[in-house]
Amino acid sequence: MPSAGSLITFFITTALFAFIPGPAMLYAAAQTMARGRWSGLMATLGIHIGGYVHVAAAAGGLSILFHAVPTLYLAVKLTGAAYLIWLGISLFCRKAEEHALLPEADPKSGRRAFAESVVVEVLNPKTALFFIAFLPQFVDASAALPVWAQFLILGTVVNLVFSSADVLCVVLASAVVSRLKRSGRAQHLFQRIGGATLIGLGAHLAIQKG
Repeated sequence: MPSAGSLITFFITTALFAFIPGPAMLYAAAQTMARGRWSGLMATLGIHIGGYVHVAAAAGGLSILFHAVPTLYLAVKLTGAAYLIWLGISLFCRKAEEHALLPEADPKSGRRAFAESVVVEVLNPKTALFFIAFLPQFVDASAALPVWAQFLILGTVVNLVFSSADVLCVVLASAVVSRLKRSGRAQHLFQRIGGATLIGLGAHLAIQKG
């Protein structure tokens, strides 16, 4: 494994990346506002599980394909963006009668948020490129552990730290929402805000370069 100094740098850098507000935090907050805290937590779990696909891809060198085949990167990026926009529209345009107060722990809503979030994360090529760009800086080719194993270990740590930041975001968003009036109209507003946020994230992903 890398030296102690490299590992300390790795943990500090990972924490800085994780706790700076970004798309994953906004996504988790949007799911929380639209569907409640339980769905927000399940969305975070979905992002976490989806992240392991990118960790495995980085360990196997598959993410390099995005560099070698720009068309593949663009196709995956636009597919992920379209899926995010579709999720946002489906939340934003729900009928009024569906906005009765949502249970804090609705199993169906939670399962839906989990499944959607796994797909969202898997279809996010930015995550794949982050792992393939970030992790090699802390991999020691001369270490006893093979390079692929170091990728898996370091990638798992990154995924856990990022998910802890997303959980914190869900807790804070839930606390803000719970302080406001729990009315059908308020729930409708939160759902629209959450849907609009997902649409914005999808549009941002689609037009962002690189």
